[in-house]
Amino acid sequence: MRMTVAVLGMILMVFTVVADASETQAAGERHGATTVASAAVRDAQHHDALRYTVWYPALAGSRETALTIGPPDAPLFDVGRAAMEAPVAGDRLPTLLLSHGNGGSARMMGWLGTALARAGYLVIAVDHPGNNGIDTMTLPGSILSWLRADDLRAALAAVRADPVLGPHVDPERLGVAGFSAGGYTALLAAGARPDLQRLLAFCTAHPDDGVCRPQQEAATHSMEARVAAAASPALAPWISQANDARAIPGVRAAFLLAPAIIQAFAPEQLSSLRLPVSIVLGEADTVAPPQTNGAAAGALIPGAELQRLADVGHYDFLAACTATGQQRLQDLCTTSVPKAQTHAQAVDAAIRFFDHSLR
Repeated sequence: MRMTVAVLGMILMVFTVVADASETQAAGERHGATTVASAAVRDAQHHDALRYTVWYPALAGSRETALTIGPPDAPLFDVGRAAMEAPVAGDRLPTLLLSHGNGGSARMMGWLGTALARAGYLVIAVDHPGNNGIDTMTLPGSILSWLRADDLRAALAAVRADPVLGPHVDPERLGVAGFSAGGYTALLAAGARPDLQRLLAFCTAHPDDGVCRPQQEAATHSMEARVAAAASPALAPWISQANDARAIPGVRAAFLLAPAIIQAFAPEQLSSLRLPVSIVLGEADTVAPPQTNGAAAGALIPGAELQRLADVGHYDFLAACTATGQQRLQDLCTTSVPKAQTHAQAVDAAIRFFDHSLR
């Protein structure tokens, strides 16, 4: 009897330690920069720099601080928490590349990146040049969307070369995730080849589709303006590469959040994918309407998982809004479903998917 009690006591102690470790697991955050030749044509200042952010499981006891977006004294978005420059916990970690949406940023997706880090993943996110909310948005940044996959490839190479982070990257367990235009980027990285003319034909026939209309992040970037810029001599060398393959070697799984620009892919490009794909979308999305984007991709990709979230809109997948953000950015912050609930569902789906696909 005493032995049974002792064993039970040891089991309870183990469970308590595991629970405490789970509760205190911190997400670490580090920043870096590399160069990409195509950044110079997309960036408003013609800089060739590419910024990236890395989230990862931090050693126990690492101190987290708040992550926000906006003025320090009046932030607009509450991203979550992470420990700056904390030591990395673990050896080689399953590694994920993360792409933000049109006008977003790496930090805007930090709610997902830090959650994945706490689940044991090393997450590499970028600020796509000319198409992020930190720098000036440009027409080339919007038009040359296929170059986003090159940004992920360059960031991965830079992190692998980093003396602190590099030893923790596991290139044998590599996945990709993306929101909105980032979902399109994830499909490029997974091996789907785009067709610029197909997208143009779709938008000519369906000018009111959410993907074809100017977005809030860049209201002046109309389809007419994009077509005119694409025909300019300055962009001609890059436009000629529009339909090239942009697969990132080693990518084994792709997770898409409210993916956009799906009509840029011919059906056979999606039906020929042979890696696991999971799609989470909001049924109330008018920016990347499910029927022409996420649901269309889910119907074509063999074995794709598709999760529809009722009453969830496109911008529900952005970081949580502060009280100031809710006042100033009502179009981005007003939701029918609490963002915390939507984020929790997306995080759960991502962790389950990557645990199954990469571990």
